[in-house]
Amino acid sequence: METVSFERTGLKVSRICFGTMGVGSSAWKAWVLDEADSVALLKRCLDLGITFFDMADWYSTGISEEIVGRTLLSMVPREALVLTTKARYAMSDDPNDAGLSRKHLLAAMDNSLRRIGTDYVDVFMVHSFDAATPIEETMATLHDIVKAGKARYIGASTMWAWQFAEMNAVARENGWTSFVNMQCQYNLLYREEEREMIPYCQDQGIAITTFSPLARGWLSGAADVRAETDQYRARNYGDALDLKILERVRAIAEKHGTNMAQVAIAWVLSRKAVCAPIVSVATVGQLESNVDALNLELEPEELASLEEMYRPRGVVNDYVKDLPRRHLGGLLPGV
Repeated sequence: METVSFERTGLKVSRICFGTMGVGSSAWKAWVLDEADSVALLKRCLDLGITFFDMADWYSTGISEEIVGRTLLSMVPREALVLTTKARYAMSDDPNDAGLSRKHLLAAMDNSLRRIGTDYVDVFMVHSFDAATPIEETMATLHDIVKAGKARYIGASTMWAWQFAEMNAVARENGWTSFVNMQCQYNLLYREEEREMIPYCQDQGIAITTFSPLARGWLSGAADVRAETDQYRARNYGDALDLKILERVRAIAEKHGTNMAQVAIAWVLSRKAVCAPIVSVATVGQLESNVDALNLELEPEELASLEEMYRPRGVVNDYVKDLPRRHLGGLLPGV
């Protein structure tokens, strides 16, 4: 698989990133794979050349990090992997076990490293903005984490562009480490990040990684356990115009003799601003099919056909001001 530069850093990553939210414990969410089913999937990622893996402490409340770390590090040297993890959401009922405070971030970093089984991650990310913590406190702490060698770079996800820009500005004004990565939701049915976030990142040389390339499964045209149980699937997608765009995706897939998921991922890959889309699958077959999207080149007229019907829509990956505890985990945004 092709490797690409992580924008203006010297880091190289695989063109596709594997998202690990679906690896962990089915007790956390019904569609999540338990360890026995996850090992073969992670091994196949390596076979296909995927070396870039996105984690978060919140996924299966830490179990995901344990499985991903234990599996990957038993197969390849740590230096062969690019590992990211995220912190922000509640890990317990302790009020200090959430947010972007110094206390929580330092503990979250150490806990993630212990679970993964490594002494550093390549990118440590804030999972969303925290209006209750001063930006100076968060950015100073992230800088200390980098200087301690526990993270090589820092990144962020799920926030307004002005918040991301403000956090970077505070870091730069104080000579602290600034963000090199923004992870945002982006697909044919949701393109609101084209307004401000993507132009800002392009101007600043910040790597953009994008989650939900299949719009929570809508763009695959298939139904599965997640489609049946993910309340955000119906809440955020599926209106009349979305269905018309899906028909365009289906028609182009039939023309190329492939499936809808490959067309949707190929569209994301065609966006020059995107460093790597993040794919998450339930089977080895789905993984192999998604990776095959690298070989699908859509014609300019096909791209135009897919894009022309899009209209502005409500932002769906905003942060929550009053963060729910973990028993409300399924209600959190941007996942």
